[in-house]
Amino acid sequence: MDFTHFNTAGYARMVDVSEKTDTVRIATAQAVVRMQPATLQTIRNGGIKKGDVLAVAQVAGIMGAKQTAGFIPMCHPLMLTSVDISFAINEPDASITICCQVKTTGKTGVEMEAISGASIAAMTVYDMTKAIDRWMEISDIRLLEKSGGKSGHVKREQLGEGIPCIKQQF
Repeated sequence: MDFTHFNTAGYARMVDVSEKTDTVRIATAQAVVRMQPATLQTIRNGGIKKGDVLAVAQVAGIMGAKQTAGFIPMCHPLMLTSVDISFAINEPDASITICCQVKTTGKTGVEMEAISGASIAAMTVYDMTKAIDRWMEISDIRLLEKSGGKSGHVKREQLGEGIPCIKQQF
């Protein structure tokens, strides 16, 4: 296997994408925050002292997607054309699934930006509610779907029923 992030001397490098064709690139990722049922109810009722948890997490997720190249060393800085964060509350599971869809037109994909956006939004939910539920879990961080570029449209097949992010179509 040929690793593209190493130069001929074996040292890390940012991949040269200058010869690639610009295409519309879209990626959707998710993260899940599991918590105590009372914590979820407090979020829903607006009872968190730090403010509107989902509104703040939404802005944080957008900012996280935009800043991906600043904290993932080999990511290219991208001009994102859209970042959309959505939330699905699952009462029986006492969880919030966070979906992040990112779009651009360019030479490289936006998978890392989508994963970053979902992750940062999840960490923000944790940060804003940790005073009442320190043992929340952030899990299921994963790419769900991507389109554009040489590999075309790829969708995770092993998603179970009830995963809210799969409703987004490309």
